[in-house]
Amino acid sequence: MSTLDATRAELALVVLYLNKAEARDKICRAIQYGSKFLSDGLPGTAQNVDKSTSLARKVFRLFKFVNDLHGLISPVPQGTPLPLVLLGKSKNALLSTFLFLDQIVWLGRTGIYKNKERAELIGRISLFCWMGSSICTTLVELGELGRLSASMKKLEKRFKDSDKYKNEEYRAKLQKSNERTLALVKAGMDIVVAVGLLQLAPKKVTPRVTGAFGFVSSLISCYQLLPSPPKSKTP
Repeated sequence: MSTLDATRAELALVVLYLNKAEARDKICRAIQYGSKFLSDGLPGTAQNVDKSTSLARKVFRLFKFVNDLHGLISPVPQGTPLPLVLLGKSKNALLSTFLFLDQIVWLGRTGIYKNKERAELIGRISLFCWMGSSICTTLVELGELGRLSASMKKLEKRFKDSDKYKNEEYRAKLQKSNERTLALVKAGMDIVVAVGLLQLAPKKVTPRVTGAFGFVSSLISCYQLLPSPPKSKTP
C-alpha cells in the first residue's frame, strides 16, 4: 500500500468517526469539562465555553432516549443472571429518563419553556437519573467481569500446557475483559461527575475535580467510539 493510499484510508476512518453524532457529542463533552476544569467555577472565558458547549451538546441528544427505551424492551442474552438483567434494565430505564428530561432542560435554557424553577428541578432530577444509571453500569460491569474471569480461568486450565494467547476464544474473552474494565472506570468517573454537578459534596468534589473527571471520562468515550481499522489482507 502506498503512502497516499494509507493516508486516504486513515482520513476515511476520521470521516467515518466524525460522521457519528455520538462522537461529535463526546468531543464537545471533552471541551465542556476541560473548560470547567480550567475555570474552576469562576466567571470568565472558560466558564462561558463550558456553559455554551453544555447547551450545544443537548441538540445532539434530541430523541436519543429512544435508544435506551429500545434496550429496555429488548431481550437479554440467554444465561445472564437475573440480578444483572435487572441492573441492566434499570440502567436503560434511568438513562432513558435522563435523556428525556434533558430535552425539557434544553427547552428551558433556550427560553421555549418559560417555567425556570420547574426546569431547574427537572434538571436536578435528570442528573440523579444519570447518576443512578452510572451506578447500575458500574455494578453490571463488575458482575460481567466476574463472569468473564471465571470463564477465562476454565480456559486457562484447559490450555495449561499450551500458549493460551494462541487460542482465539481466550483472546476474544481477554479483549472483552479489557473493554469492560475500561467501561467500569468510565462509569465510576461519571458517578463522581454527577456528584459534582449535583453539588452533593461541594467541598471535596469541586468544579475543578468535576472537570478533571469529566474530561478523562469524555476521552474514554471518544476512544470507545473509534472505528476498528481495516484488517490487512495476508497474501
